[in-house]
Amino acid sequence: MNTALLPLFVAVPLLAAGLLLFVRGPLWLRRALLLGPSAAAMLAGSWLIWLTRDGTVFAHNVGLWQDGIAIPFVADVFSALMLWTTALLALVCSMFAIATGDDRQTYFSPLVLVLTSGVSGALLTGDIFNMFVFIEVMLLPSYGLLAMMGVLGRLKAGRIYVTVNLLTSTIFLAGVALVYAAAGTVHLGELAGAAKESPMVAVGMGVIILALAIKAAVVPIHGWLARTYPFTSPAITALFSGLHTKVAIYAIYRLYALVFDGDAKFLWIGLVAFTLTMAIGVMGAVGEGTTRSILVFHMISQIGYILLGVALFTELGLMAGIFYLIHHMIVKASLFLSTGAIEHTYGTGELDRLGGIAKREPLLGLIFMGAALSLAGLPPFSGFVAKLSLVIAAVDDAQWTVAAVMIAVSLITLMSMLKIWGGVFWGKEPEPEGSDQAPVTAAGNGAVDTLTRPKIKMSLIVPGLILTATTLCIGLGAHVLLELSAQAAANLLDTSTYVEAVLGR
Repeated sequence: MNTALLPLFVAVPLLAAGLLLFVRGPLWLRRALLLGPSAAAMLAGSWLIWLTRDGTVFAHNVGLWQDGIAIPFVADVFSALMLWTTALLALVCSMFAIATGDDRQTYFSPLVLVLTSGVSGALLTGDIFNMFVFIEVMLLPSYGLLAMMGVLGRLKAGRIYVTVNLLTSTIFLAGVALVYAAAGTVHLGELAGAAKESPMVAVGMGVIILALAIKAAVVPIHGWLARTYPFTSPAITALFSGLHTKVAIYAIYRLYALVFDGDAKFLWIGLVAFTLTMAIGVMGAVGEGTTRSILVFHMISQIGYILLGVALFTELGLMAGIFYLIHHMIVKASLFLSTGAIEHTYGTGELDRLGGIAKREPLLGLIFMGAALSLAGLPPFSGFVAKLSLVIAAVDDAQWTVAAVMIAVSLITLMSMLKIWGGVFWGKEPEPEGSDQAPVTAAGNGAVDTLTRPKIKMSLIVPGLILTATTLCIGLGAHVLLELSAQAAANLLDTSTYVEAVLGR
């Protein structure tokens, strides 16, 4: 493979974003420029997965500059899986945004493309400082998207989002400075195992992982997520859910494996924090009354599941965690998009103002039910394999309490999904508040009850359908993703191939 092609994952969406600032029409061309880079990234990601499935690692220094000056790009099967999945989510969420008309906002498409460019850079970089830079590239357009799209309350949510992320970025940068002061480098290849040998590097890396844990919404620093994600548009909520916190989770896996070399003496901290994240997240969902607020709290709970893989740091635990990460990104976006289609059409996501959707929209009901069962961990969907393998990994490591909490949280998750099902998809349609209401405008800017409810457009249903079908296919052919996840876990346990590639030795 020509490794000089790796930076194209970052450059192509940036170029398309730049073109969109000048192309004012026609609309089909603007939409092609929005969808094209994600579709191309999916194809390139598939190719990269094929090339790295045997453990091969590719690395390239941009401009062929020397280490310490160049931006290093590194790709193994873990980063390739993440690139493919993030490209799929960017593509599907953009399709949903086109269906809702969100993309007609002048700066929507350029901001989404810059965001995806930052995500790809953060997944590929082999340098901690450049990881910080690419995460900032990812976050800057997010501030605009959150403030620009959504319902009343989005400006308050935007203030919280900006404040938390600025604080977190400052913590991250302080950690980078500490690491550089202690080790004289921020290059991942040169930092391999350094935190295990140097207490100062361990402190610096601990600060960085703290910042990443805030970005990932780990308990007790999770409150910002529930106060921001429900207040933007459904397309942006789904996009953020699949990209932002997952980049932070990916970085925690990568940095702990490389720089800490999986040091066992800190793993108990992760086991406690991530088990609490599972339990408190799902309990927070119990008292919520809207579809998105319930799903956001479940997202926090599921983040605990994913990170348990790195806290176990066994071959089985890492494999299960990586499988769970890919599964969760797809399923959670599907749930946000299927309920978002209802919210966009009927103007509300409140459970007590909806009902009977399954009778009116049986296909949408099936899509939601499939994704909900997958989230709860029931067969034949990918969630069953993900949770079963993670429970086995915990039992194999004699973490009986953690395994018991996983099973209990799964049952509560199932109950919460049934709560949405009972409130939104089943039961009677709510009585109209009066006979003289105006027709539904589908603008998504206020709850409206009408005597005659509109049908949900197929273009709003298809994105969720694609993702639910994907989780079903992963569940039925789980061995494919399990083998890829196992190779990714092997690369994290033995980082020598990664280090040799990134150092060019």
